[in-house]
Amino acid sequence: MQLSDFDIIVATEQHIPYAEQIVEEMAESAKARGTGIAKRSPDYVANKMQEGKSVIALHKDGTWAGFCYIETWSHGKFVANSGLIVNPEFRKVGLAKAIKYKIFELSRQKYPDAKIFGLTTGLAVMKINSELGYEPVTYSELTTDEEFWKGCKSCVNHDILMSKGRKNCLCTAMLYDPADKEPPKAETPKEGEKEEHLEKVTHKSKLFERIERKLGSFKLFNAFFLNRY
Repeated sequence: MQLSDFDIIVATEQHIPYAEQIVEEMAESAKARGTGIAKRSPDYVANKMQEGKSVIALHKDGTWAGFCYIETWSHGKFVANSGLIVNPEFRKVGLAKAIKYKIFELSRQKYPDAKIFGLTTGLAVMKINSELGYEPVTYSELTTDEEFWKGCKSCVNHDILMSKGRKNCLCTAMLYDPADKEPPKAETPKEGEKEEHLEKVTHKSKLFERIERKLGSFKLFNAFFLNRY
């Protein structure tokens, strides 16, 4: 089995029948790891599919293989790629990485100015995040949106989070800030302003030439005057 056996696409309403299976596998995976994730209902996952805010992986025979969705916080200033899950039947073929790359690309398209963050205990996810440009950060650099932190209540480690004043927990926080990754673009004159812009540049160039000629003449005069007297 290889990665080419799967289609990794943006989920739509036609994939809603997979929602219940996806949610069940998320819960089972959390139990197996001995950690926790924010529990989601099939309706919640279905809504993400309808909104075009999730990615699904399907085997060529139509079997559900993996899933991940987008959440937004602080009025779209922060984005999280949540609920990454791979069907146990199809693990060890690189699906998690491929899905993560696809949902990251979708997040950048939909929210180009947003900071993308995640909380995870999984070393594999941390590695993928690092490849995408995420960096480890303190919890203070994440969203302060209370709705996000309410999602941690269903985690088995919630008491640890609260005992530390929500400053840290067992999860590692990682953040991708587009402002740190992309240098500001130089402003380009609009179509109607190009001629005017060129005229200004040409005028300045000629002005500098005249100044240089005058300075040159002034230097020659000074040299002649000082040598003579």
